[in-house]
Amino acid sequence: MAAQKKLWAGAGAAGGLDPDVEAFLSSLAIDSRLLVEDITGSMAHARMLGATGILDQASAGALVAALQALLAEAKEGRLRVDPASEDVHSYVENELTARLGDAGRAVHAGRSRNDQVALDLRLWLRSANASIRKAILEALAAILDLAEAQVETIMPGYTHLQRAQPVTFAHHLLAWAAALERDYGRFIDADARADECPLGSGALAGSSLPLDREMVARELGFARPSRNSMDSVGDRDAATEFAFASSMLATHLSRWGEEICLWAGAEYGFVGLSPSISTGSSIMPQKRNPDPAELVRGKAGRLYGDLLNLLTMQKGLPLAYDRDLQEDKEAVFDAYDTVHASLRAFAALVRGIEPRVDRMLEAAGGGFAWATDAAELLVTKGVPFRTAYGLGKALVEACRARGLDDVAGLSREELAAVHPVLGELGAAALAERFSPSACVAARDLVGGPAPARTRAEIGRLRRFMAAEGRGEKVPSP
Repeated sequence: MAAQKKLWAGAGAAGGLDPDVEAFLSSLAIDSRLLVEDITGSMAHARMLGATGILDQASAGALVAALQALLAEAKEGRLRVDPASEDVHSYVENELTARLGDAGRAVHAGRSRNDQVALDLRLWLRSANASIRKAILEALAAILDLAEAQVETIMPGYTHLQRAQPVTFAHHLLAWAAALERDYGRFIDADARADECPLGSGALAGSSLPLDREMVARELGFARPSRNSMDSVGDRDAATEFAFASSMLATHLSRWGEEICLWAGAEYGFVGLSPSISTGSSIMPQKRNPDPAELVRGKAGRLYGDLLNLLTMQKGLPLAYDRDLQEDKEAVFDAYDTVHASLRAFAALVRGIEPRVDRMLEAAGGGFAWATDAAELLVTKGVPFRTAYGLGKALVEACRARGLDDVAGLSREELAAVHPVLGELGAAALAERFSPSACVAARDLVGGPAPARTRAEIGRLRRFMAAEGRGEKVPSP
């Protein structure tokens, strides 16, 4: 095969790059991942060149036909990028020239590698955003399936890792779902920033050729052409937003991975993990380790590094294009690969959780988790809350003095000594009112853990998923 000519090499160029510099500058190992996007963008550009008369119809038609053949070969895995190429853009143009001669050399009219790479990255980002949204919906489905079966399962809720108030396992799982729904929205927002077409911006100042930028934007499914040619080739906001949305999602997955690790430990014992999502020890035969949850937790740091890479790379860069921006793709590709794999592993984790209902209920019954309910009961009897708070604390101390976990063992006189209303109600009625299930049922408000509210939220989320997933075909980037 003939040596790959660099797009910037002139006819009179002498000598060549130092081999170490040439290897250092090459981006092919990374941007070959944009082969399909580069061919797709080139096809739209070629059609526009023919439609505007910049190229004659025969030349434009030949370019489009050759690019269609390249695209088919790329999708089938039959197109092998020449490792001697400087980048994927050079490879595609040189391949067209090898197949078409002068017609291939015409494809670059009115564009630069600067706007070309900006286009390819935006095409890839739009596909990546859609793919991550699909994976979020799959993880959300796993959460809802588990929550739906655990609406009545009582567990302790925590603040500061201390038992606080009773909730349900479903309510806790729906806290995960609430964050995932926000994550889904962030990828929609990131996609909106990627939804403009930079092609036609040239190196930084557009072109004197009569390009039809609106036509190219329509061909490629963008909402509009980019607004400013200088900004267009130097802008990596969409890539950075993708990395941020991935990092925020990874933060959530990391927190939930930690909770799964805690719950699966003997000290909590709230869940078991099926063999499909846990591993054994090489030396201790009795152990099962929550390795996927731990690694989901650990991957967050890697994603933070990708985001920091992108932010630091852009800091202080003058307009318009600088070669520093070549570093964008490796960070963004790694962010996609990492967060996509983490999401799939997390969904599998959720599907493999085996709730231990009795242990959760036992834990929810300890630690005087009913104390706030005692205060709120007194509020309903006209006691100011801060006073009722003190009386609730006094009731807890009365139980502690007797070595009791609840009020069932207190006499009517002991209750009345705290407050007459408590004495009138009696220990049996108070014990029933302060049971974990009663405390949960009493919190029947929007966003609360009462089973009716939880079922309604599961229904809302299912409708949200159906609306978002209806008819959606999401390719993997």
